[in-house]
Amino acid sequence: QVHLVESGGGLVQPGGSLRLSCAASGSIFSRNTMGWYRQPPGKQRDLVATITSDGTTNYADSVKGRFTISRDNAKNTVYLQMNSLKPEDTAVYYCNTDPPYYLHAMRRPYWGQGTQVAVSS
Repeated sequence: QVHLVESGGGLVQPGGSLRLSCAASGSIFSRNTMGWYRQPPGKQRDLVATITSDGTTNYADSVKGRFTISRDNAKNTVYLQMNSLKPEDTAVYYCNTDPPYYLHAMRRPYWGQGTQVAVSS
């Protein structure tokens, strides 16, 4: 059984911080590159940060220097520390493998529910 459960979102003022967490089933997490994606209102879902199984990270230019992705392989959990948040960071945030985990029987990628982040004064 596969699952991705994101948490930690909320409403924060510009310049504030949030830490997102994602608990993944072992079948998804194990040895895979994990990523955080985000989908702003009315826009497409984009990949913003990735981390390989050995800890190599990569970031989209829009979040570089402000966001930090990390993972705990013992807990099958990936995190996203978000600092210096801006209104344009407002989005639903999802975690997944990179590329997204594919459900072959259903012929579509699997996504969790995501967690809403709103940055506003």
